[in-house]
Amino acid sequence: MRKPSLWLIICLFPLQLLAQAKYDVLLKNGKIIDGTGNPWFYGDIGITGNKIAAIGNLINGRATKVINAKGLIIAPGFIDVHTHIEGDEKATPTADNFIYDGVTTVITGNCGESNINIKSYLHFLDSLKLSVNTATLIGHNDVRKAVLGAAAVTPTPAQLNRMTGLVEQAMRDGAFGFSTGLIYTPGIYSKTPEVIALAKAAAKYKGLYASHMRNETDKIFEAITEAIDVGRQAQMPVEISHYKVGRPNWGCAPEMLQMVDNARKEGLDVTVDQYPYTASSTTLSVLLPDWLQAGGRDSLLQRLADPTLHQKAVNEMAADMQRRQLPHFDYAVVANCSARPALNGKSITQINITNGQPSTIPDEIETILNIIKLGGADMVFHGLSEADVALIMSYPLTMVASDSGIRRFGKGVPHPRGYGSNARVLGLYVRHKGLLRLEDAVRKMTSLPAQKFHLQGRGLLRPGMYADIAVFDAGQVTDLSTFERPHAYSAGFKYILVNGKLTVNNFKHIGTRNGTVLYGPGYHQIPNTL
Repeated sequence: MRKPSLWLIICLFPLQLLAQAKYDVLLKNGKIIDGTGNPWFYGDIGITGNKIAAIGNLINGRATKVINAKGLIIAPGFIDVHTHIEGDEKATPTADNFIYDGVTTVITGNCGESNINIKSYLHFLDSLKLSVNTATLIGHNDVRKAVLGAAAVTPTPAQLNRMTGLVEQAMRDGAFGFSTGLIYTPGIYSKTPEVIALAKAAAKYKGLYASHMRNETDKIFEAITEAIDVGRQAQMPVEISHYKVGRPNWGCAPEMLQMVDNARKEGLDVTVDQYPYTASSTTLSVLLPDWLQAGGRDSLLQRLADPTLHQKAVNEMAADMQRRQLPHFDYAVVANCSARPALNGKSITQINITNGQPSTIPDEIETILNIIKLGGADMVFHGLSEADVALIMSYPLTMVASDSGIRRFGKGVPHPRGYGSNARVLGLYVRHKGLLRLEDAVRKMTSLPAQKFHLQGRGLLRPGMYADIAVFDAGQVTDLSTFERPHAYSAGFKYILVNGKLTVNNFKHIGTRNGTVLYGPGYHQIPNTL
């Protein structure tokens, strides 16, 4: 018998080492969905430290922790590009609602709301240590407040220069881009040139523009046009947040998506994100006229105390309801009213009926104004069409996002999106409705957001990538949170790893806090002025 040649021994030696490699964690026998959208394949994943060391048939691999993933999907950890975790971090650093929904990375600072001192904020997060990785945007509203307060004014050149300076500093300190919330004060008072100027400041550092648009109902097309034009003028990527449309424009999703396609044909990098529900959620104040809120809360209360201005506000709010073809405020449900917790879970119409008051639009508006006087409330607005939601979800460039903070279990009656957005897509829209292939849904949650937000080393299962991994049962994954009983974690995620550390073990969050702070492309960089 001939002995193996030296050449053959040399060639096989690396394979032998690979077969006998020692890992910290070894996931075996799973169906691997790598995040690209390609079909799943059977395989094993070896993890060393915080990164993936090998993928394939690691039959002889050894590890400190071996997990049998037979019958389970192994996917990249999900990336939630639209969150609002500011203020929740200390209360629940384990971020259970995100982790149980497969999320290993969140991007906060959306809708124009962020910490103004990004350096300090990221240092705080780094010291605290969350269970999820965290990135942030710099928010327009907070930049504007720092220079102009809540005034309904156009900034002078000197004031605009101060604002752009704040944006640039935030980008150098690690922000990933610039966000707007143009339905909130004081962003509602800004004109498009102001937004473009600030977006250009972020673009110098390769940031993107994420926009909660100026309108998502009767003026939806003008709002989309503005968001795209900001990207065009600033020469930067655009992410349109929670893409949706309310009355009277139900059924307009095809035209909305065509506008994105047209922008991309023009060479503009425009994408969108979405939560998979027919209700939105924000503050009660969005129902108020813009002028009523100018100057802040004290000014608002003074105007409401003036009978003439009070009636003007009522008339304008009633006209808005007529324009949107809505007969009552039964679609508007209180999620959390700190001053009157008994209102939580009730619609404005229900509140009036319970209190023995008429349920006409003017009377319901008076109830809204009374709640505003008490300090306001977080709301859930049932105002979207399932057909539009499904069509936007099926669009290849739509990401899945929760638009949520870190939930405090049991507090209020919040929107279920904070608990179950990803599981809902995987369970309802993939498994039950067949709207998406499983691999395409995972891509929307992983590589698509990682690519858009320049999250280096994340969003794919590849050797050398960070070991953010979700292992779940595709036949069982389910969102358990409902509008009536929102405080319920998603089911079906058996194992979650964040930067190589097991965070969910056998369906239970074990308290691991191995998330890291992520820094944007402009971190400590010289601006690109080309």
